[in-house]
Amino acid sequence: MRAVIQNSVGGPDVLVIADQPDPTPETGEVLVRVKAAGINPVDGAVRAGYYPLLGEPPYILGWDISGTVEALGAGVTGFKIGDEVFGMPRFPKQAAAYAELAAVPADQIALKPKSADHLKA
Repeated sequence: MRAVIQNSVGGPDVLVIADQPDPTPETGEVLVRVKAAGINPVDGAVRAGYYPLLGEPPYILGWDISGTVEALGAGVTGFKIGDEVFGMPRFPKQAAAYAELAAVPADQIALKPKSADHLKA
């Protein structure tokens, strides 16, 4: 998959698109094909090194996510492949939303309202 990663702290110029291994959902997780990822002030602060939630780079930023369930980890109920979902998983730990795919805890996302598109969700 492609992801926006950073190998050092700094301004927006430290963000690069790179191929990364596809994540695999573990027990209790779902694999989400990301349709939209939000960018918040905390993202810029972490990127710049002012708020080192994720330790030292490299890492993939992003917590706000909207997309489609692509796979289910063991024990997941309440979701099915193809469901449209959104949420803010794992904060303040790495959720890696700036990627084509993200494995996230099923209990930290919800079904996307049908009235909202992925950008609004």
